Amino acid sequence: MSPLQRPDVDSLLAALCDRVGDVMATQERLRMLLDAVVSMAADLSLDVALEHIVTVACQLADAQYGALGVLGAGPDRRLREFVTHGLTDEQRAEIGDLPRGHGILGVLIDDPNPLRFAPLASHDKSYGFPAGHPPMSSFLGVPIRIRDEVYGNLYLTEKQSAEGFTEDDEQIVVALAAAAGVVIQNARLYEAGEHRRRWLEAAADITAALLGEVSREDALQLVAERAREVAAADMAAVMLLHGPDRLMVEVVSGPGTDGVAGARTRVQGTALGRVLTAAEPVVIDDALGVGRVAASGLDSASGWPELGSLALLPMRSGGAVIGVLAVGWSPESEQMYRDTDLRLPASFAEQATLALQVARSQEDLRRLAVLEDRDRIGRDLHDLVIQQLFAVGLSLQGASRLEGKPAVAARVAAAVDDIDATIKDIRRTIFELSNPESGADLRSGLTAAVTRAESALGLRPRLVIEGPVDSLVPPDLTLQLLAVLREALSNVARHAQAGRVEVRVRADDQLLLTVTDDGVGIPSDVCESGLRNMRERAQTRGGTFAARPAPGGGTVVTWCVPLT
Repeated sequence: MSPLQRPDVDSLLAALCDRVGDVMATQERLRMLLDAVVSMAADLSLDVALEHIVTVACQLADAQYGALGVLGAGPDRRLREFVTHGLTDEQRAEIGDLPRGHGILGVLIDDPNPLRFAPLASHDKSYGFPAGHPPMSSFLGVPIRIRDEVYGNLYLTEKQSAEGFTEDDEQIVVALAAAAGVVIQNARLYEAGEHRRRWLEAAADITAALLGEVSREDALQLVAERAREVAAADMAAVMLLHGPDRLMVEVVSGPGTDGVAGARTRVQGTALGRVLTAAEPVVIDDALGVGRVAASGLDSASGWPELGSLALLPMRSGGAVIGVLAVGWSPESEQMYRDTDLRLPASFAEQATLALQVARSQEDLRRLAVLEDRDRIGRDLHDLVIQQLFAVGLSLQGASRLEGKPAVAARVAAAVDDIDATIKDIRRTIFELSNPESGADLRSGLTAAVTRAESALGLRPRLVIEGPVDSLVPPDLTLQLLAVLREALSNVARHAQAGRVEVRVRADDQLLLTVTDDGVGIPSDVCESGLRNMRERAQTRGGTFAARPAPGGGTVVTWCVPLT
């Protein structure tokens, strides 16, 4: 080889060495890529996976700074998470709020294709950097996607070994992003499975509570609290139907909801009405904002907290909607709402409703068993005890005619009268046993009022109840009757000096209360404050009131109102 050809050989050898170096560097980067894929697949925690992805991307592309933005589930598809690499804690604090997906970052979101250029400020969408942000020149952005679904984007800046990122950098980061897409998808599927498991556990807790020894109100409160906890919401409420066109808030969970429980909400022409009629969930954004109060049916003036989003879920069982489960998020918790698959809380609401129905059926079965036992006792009393008492009474009447002595006849007649009174008491007991427990409020109230008056009177008044008071007297009239009875017994205790008091309540076409005593009577100059109250209570119900002397001394107070 001539001396003139030796420089060409040297240059070829130098080029060959460079190519070998490039191959070795590429091989090293491929090895790092494979190690990164294997290590990413080993952890299903999404937060850990995101930090690992952006760190490996910076190593592969020799970038000083890197970030990974995860897209939210809202319609605007902005960034919900932003994981960085290369920034110190002091720099993050100086930058302040992390970006939401505007400027150059938004370009990659709107058009999910690789983006590479330098310098960074040359792009027409560049907004510049906030105060405290380190300077950056070169830029490489790659979408993280699987087929047509984009999960987020990788952003790399400041290529350290060159002025800008190369095509090789872009290709290897694209390969990393493809593997990262699989990892993120698996992590999200894992999180979705965990959310589903938590909803199922919450439904199981509700079922176990309702089938156990727990009150209905406590069970409903558990429904609201578990729904708010699992959905990461700020408010949850259970509203049940009270009549065809009204919903009442039975229970509510969440801060700032004091006084909401017990509120009644209108249904007609509202989203609540649509939930009841269509039996489908309704979601409202800006639920309690201006102009949305009428649409939701929840009036903020009633104490509802400010809500950004509201999910109204039907509580249905067997096609019938018995109420609404409302789950609300504040404006600050908007992302929690976006991340919630509403099919899960909707299914939870249906399962909770089914558990409520089962618990109610069990209560009905227990009540039915008690009523059947009462019917048996009533039949035994009627068929056995009353017949025997009738036989004894007839025998006594026949014996009195045979004896012929007036004293014996009078004593036998008194015994027969006592037997008749006993038969009446037994029949009244049978009638009470035949009525459901829900109607026992008036009887228990009358008994309690008479019992409380015993200490003030020095004797126990005789209580006589006639007719179906349990089924004929409505609850509001029950309160009026008990108030009148307490006032009448109080007057007897303070003024009558009575040795005998009888309280008689009869219900047929009218509700009649009679309180009779053998005391000193009503003086002519009596102050009618209590009597006036009793008279006004009767007049407001279209009835009458009278307080007059009793035959033989004492006073008879009658309070009578119609039962329509």
